[in-house]
Amino acid sequence: MLKLVRTQDGRKLAVESRGHPLGRPVFLLHGTPGSRHGPAPRSTVLYRMGVRLITFDRPGYGDSDRRPGRRVAHAAEDVAAIADALGIGEFAVVGRSGGAPHALSCAARLPGRTAKAVALVPLAPRDADGLDWFDGMTEDNVRAYTIAAGGPEAVAAAFEPRAEEIRADPRATVTAMHGMVPEPDREVLTDAAIRALLVRNFAEGLRCSADGWVDDVLALSSPWQFRPEDIRTPVLLWHGEQDVFAPAQHTRWLAERIPGAHLEVPPDAAHFGALAVFTRALRWAACT
Repeated sequence: MLKLVRTQDGRKLAVESRGHPLGRPVFLLHGTPGSRHGPAPRSTVLYRMGVRLITFDRPGYGDSDRRPGRRVAHAAEDVAAIADALGIGEFAVVGRSGGAPHALSCAARLPGRTAKAVALVPLAPRDADGLDWFDGMTEDNVRAYTIAAGGPEAVAAAFEPRAEEIRADPRATVTAMHGMVPEPDREVLTDAAIRALLVRNFAEGLRCSADGWVDDVLALSSPWQFRPEDIRTPVLLWHGEQDVFAPAQHTRWLAERIPGAHLEVPPDAAHFGALAVFTRALRWAACT
């Protein structure tokens, strides 16, 4: 059921909970672009796991108000506001792709409340020391993050037409992805249920505008405003070796800096392989 949560600065965030209402609370932070309807295990699976899964549209996506100038670290403030509104003290966080750095912000900025954090196929900070950030990345993503240097107007000019195309035919966008990804991802995308989830996810996230997508790209291209080295929460990092959207060396860089992080990089998986490990990741996050 949709719930609108108000933040201290008056913005509204669109939030949904599913699974076991009295289960272990786990926040799932969607990818870029995306929405609260992003891929996740079915409610019946979550109920059997004893997980209360909480999803929300990041600012500018779906039914959530925009937060101009937001940075990755600001996600921790929104998660805390939602947890407060739902009467939740301690929780775990799981983030996929563009949502993964935002999940790590909770581990860094909310150490007393974030019990565990999972980052699936994350990007490293754009200013990551010693990392060739674009190496191995698909040309489309290189172009997107290079445009960010031109500021909000340049990113908006590039992404609004793309958002309009997705709004017009989200199924065509998902179908086109099949020819752009390595073989492990093509195998994942042959699943009709996963394609349907992705279609719904993109359609909802970009239903009103490209604002969330624009602000995600700007945030992921800017300093995170926290240091991975300062994270003390238990962290699981997972990345498919063949990922071309967020190359696996980004996660290796994070693993070298987050104290005690557990790293998994299977050689036969890519970006969408994260969808196949969602249930296991949630089980790890929910385990006390």
